[in-house]
Amino acid sequence: MAKKATTYTDEELVEGCLDNDRFYQEMLYRKYFSSMIRMCLRYTKDKAVAMEIVNRGFLRAYKKLHTFAFSGSLEGWIRRLVFHSLSDYFRRENNKPQVRFLDLEERDAPVQDKALDQLYLEDIMKLVQQLPDASQQVFYLYAVEGYTHPEISAQLGISVGTSKWHLSNARQKLKQLIRTNYNHAG
Repeated sequence: MAKKATTYTDEELVEGCLDNDRFYQEMLYRKYFSSMIRMCLRYTKDKAVAMEIVNRGFLRAYKKLHTFAFSGSLEGWIRRLVFHSLSDYFRRENNKPQVRFLDLEERDAPVQDKALDQLYLEDIMKLVQQLPDASQQVFYLYAVEGYTHPEISAQLGISVGTSKWHLSNARQKLKQLIRTNYNHAG
């Protein structure tokens, strides 16, 4: 009886894929497909588009697998490649993703629409990288990964209130960064 995709170690999967073994390529795809499709469906509600993005991301992963050095998680590495495919898709289509974290407005004056219109997903993620580490991590888990505050709390060992504070802090700092970096084109 064949083993499930999740029972193969990342090392076994990478080695098999590097040998161009279709079985291991399929097992790698099956192991990480569900988390990648969930990520893409947060940005587009069109399942066909999400599938196209995921498949392009996995194609990138297969082509670049020889560069994976096991210095981080394989899933995180694949997620980055799928995320690049997602960004490329929206840039190519000149479309803006409807993602939760673009809802930066809570109580303050709105960020100018023209500034948000200029932003691509990749630009926003570059701004996210400028956030303090803890706020960046909570923001990423909430906005990109789709975790709830109780899930983030359990994963990071912080209270739900602290998770909410970090998300609010990240939103405020992102608004400031957007105003600073993108409102000049008003």
